[in-house]
Amino acid sequence: MAELRETSGQTTVELVALLPLIAALTIGAWQAVVVGHSWWIAGIAARAAARAQVVGGDPARAARRALPRGARERLVLTRRGGGELTIRLAVPGVVGGLRLGSVTARIGAPADGAR
Repeated sequence: MAELRETSGQTTVELVALLPLIAALTIGAWQAVVVGHSWWIAGIAARAAARAQVVGGDPARAARRALPRGARERLVLTRRGGGELTIRLAVPGVVGGLRLGSVTARIGAPADGAR
């Protein structure tokens, strides 16, 4: 029994030592999910903008309406020659409200008359 008492708190100490690592891994995994979601909705916004451009609508407005409300202010739409649209969406940080770069989606609208 004496040996058991000497090591009785070792598991608790090891767990407490690992908690920062567990927290960092959890935050990192969640940040990866946020980056993936931003990439996904940027593609959705780019397709909506291209559809609007083809039918003569406002691509920027269509792209913003295709996004969730919280992402609309993070959108930057650039029009290039040949009907190409570039959507840039800032990626929010999980901790501290930081912006961790951006994701980009490019799409070219079909030529007039092409469907």
